[in-house]
Amino acid sequence: MPSMDFGLHLGAVNPRLWVEVTEEADRLGFESVWIPEHLVVPIDATGSPHHGADHPPIPSNVPVFDALSVLSHLAARTTRIRLGTNVLVAPWYPPALLARSLATLDRVSAGRLTVGLGVGWSIDEYEAVGAPMRHRGARLEEILDTMSMLWRGSADIETTRERIQPATLADHPTQRPSPPVLLAAYTPIGLERIARRVDGWIPTGLPFEAMTEMWTSVLRTAERYGRDTSAMQLVLRSAPSFHDVALPSDRAPFTGSWRQVADDVRRAEESGVDELILDLQSSARTPAELVDSAVGLAADLLTPASA
Repeated sequence: MPSMDFGLHLGAVNPRLWVEVTEEADRLGFESVWIPEHLVVPIDATGSPHHGADHPPIPSNVPVFDALSVLSHLAARTTRIRLGTNVLVAPWYPPALLARSLATLDRVSAGRLTVGLGVGWSIDEYEAVGAPMRHRGARLEEILDTMSMLWRGSADIETTRERIQPATLADHPTQRPSPPVLLAAYTPIGLERIARRVDGWIPTGLPFEAMTEMWTSVLRTAERYGRDTSAMQLVLRSAPSFHDVALPSDRAPFTGSWRQVADDVRRAEESGVDELILDLQSSARTPAELVDSAVGLAADLLTPASA
């Protein structure tokens, strides 16, 4: 059995081909497919007063489809492959509505949902939903509290914005006590939150050394909280960028020649990554090329579902 699973990011796939690509990924043995979330794309992003190093413009080719609707559609066409969000911006949503939507998706997929959550970075998108961007971390805590209560039984909670009298959802997630919840976080507070209360971490864009150091810190902190760290998952999203020639040793992870990127896939496994999401939207021109590239990178570790 392979020690690292593979997921496929569907961000750049033509929506008309989502089902075809997902069914092929399922057949080839990929563990999961993932849908990103964006809401609005500013027409003149570079002219936005919010544009800057911390808030880069959203590329114009990024899909803005509703992630949960897409995953529900894919759930109806598959039976094995897991379905993930990479990532939902949790503070955009009232927590009770989000808990219900995610529970419904877990139900219709027969327990195949993985919930990736983050706090976002686009001020334009926060303004579009009328949500304050300040205190996003505290708001995420409230959302996690509310969803956890509703998924496990009943909620009796007052947040900064909601009041839920003792109440329960009419239906609960298939996965008990809840679907796996992963957080995208990089600050010490965010990493501590992962260690304290969720099922894993879903980073991207970090050097291997930094990722390993941060994940080790998460696990040590989780142990201090008395948690079972063997059940926690490190799910890494990679965005391979291929070059015709090998790049110097100080290159970014998953950039360089095909051999260098393939070596990084192996290094991810050696670094303790439980699942590697291959996001090939910047290097694949067609869905077929995306799948072929993903299979090529995962060839040594991927086991077809029919095997």
